[in-house]
Amino acid sequence: MKRPGQIVLFRFPQADLSVGKLRPALLLGRVPGPYKDWLVCMVSSQLRQYIADFDELIGEADSDFSHSGLKGASVFRVGRLAVVEDEMLLGSTGEIGSDRLSRIRRRLAEWIKPE
Repeated sequence: MKRPGQIVLFRFPQADLSVGKLRPALLLGRVPGPYKDWLVCMVSSQLRQYIADFDELIGEADSDFSHSGLKGASVFRVGRLAVVEDEMLLGSTGEIGSDRLSRIRRRLAEWIKPE
């Protein structure tokens, strides 16, 4: 059973909508409605892509890192989102802590809310 906060594998599309390579994605929440779609954000080991006060870093020293299933320090890229059918999400590698998930969701909400 998938749930928000899990890290799953997904072929995340490139910016030009071409098929990307298999990579981790964070489940942010199930999209309301009759379909089993999920809002996900990309997870990257390319720390240079980190945007301060927007993205979220996770590293080996963080308390929830060992449960994430990630191989090394990574960045949750809040601005790299996709809505994905449940069937396209391949297995869970782990999950992040609820505090971290709340921070990511809050940053996303603050970004898209009207001014």
